Amino acid sequence: MNNPRESVVPRLAISEASFNRFARHITDTLGIKMNSGKVSMLQSRLLRRLRELHLGTLEEYQEYLFHSAGAEEEQVHFINAVTTNKTDFFREPQHFDYLVQTALPNLDPTDGKCPWQFKLWCAGCSSGEEPYTLAMVLSEFAARRSGFNFSFLATDISTKVLEHAQAGIYEEERIEPIAAALRTKYILRSKDRTRTQVRIVPELRRKLTFHRLNFMDAHYGVKDMFDVIFFRNVMIYFDKPTQEAVINKLCRNLVPGGYLFVGHSESLAGLNLPVTGIGSAIYRKPK
Repeated sequence: MNNPRESVVPRLAISEASFNRFARHITDTLGIKMNSGKVSMLQSRLLRRLRELHLGTLEEYQEYLFHSAGAEEEQVHFINAVTTNKTDFFREPQHFDYLVQTALPNLDPTDGKCPWQFKLWCAGCSSGEEPYTLAMVLSEFAARRSGFNFSFLATDISTKVLEHAQAGIYEEERIEPIAAALRTKYILRSKDRTRTQVRIVPELRRKLTFHRLNFMDAHYGVKDMFDVIFFRNVMIYFDKPTQEAVINKLCRNLVPGGYLFVGHSESLAGLNLPVTGIGSAIYRKPK
């Protein structure tokens, strides 16, 4: 016999009280602002979990999320469902030009005369397009600057996108923004030309360390100090006090003279931070 739960068709109607409870939990846990205009988005993103759990309503799911024996494990699935993970290779490309042409020469401790171990943190790395873009850019720089070596940390709250990023496998259409010469060097294609997936070369994948991190945590547990932090298109989901608190915590791990890159649609104006604006969505920590 079929399990009667398997025939459940979820109903997505949600009461104002239930939405507000979800919204408070999302803001408290992730710092993400949730207003009433996001009801439809929340409903659609949770539909898959209702189907997977054979639950009929969002109220039933809410009870499962907060009060079931599996509530702690379900938090991970919930976070994966409600977080936004939009990204592209070479998104906002002016930042990569500035990194190579200005930031790296300014940070070079010996003007190219001695070995240099450069460290970067990609905070909010999503499915990996941004850190792999940075790895390509830095590899090209390393080919010109003798003794330059790099490694970096890439973090995100979503286990789903971190698994995707670690695998380094993408649909072929996703790599269109990558220049042809870089594709040849850093992208692997299947010998089976009917396959539409490609993979980042292992030499780049080995440069990255992926780690799950929640920006709402009081302490991030990151010990390294970084020359550059990319924190782009993440804080648009936070209110001003949360933006200030998160960036101050990030900057604890930014070396004096180090650079912070944020999204072009983001501004740090009015925030009390240990960095100064020096370009379009580019900030620097005083030496």
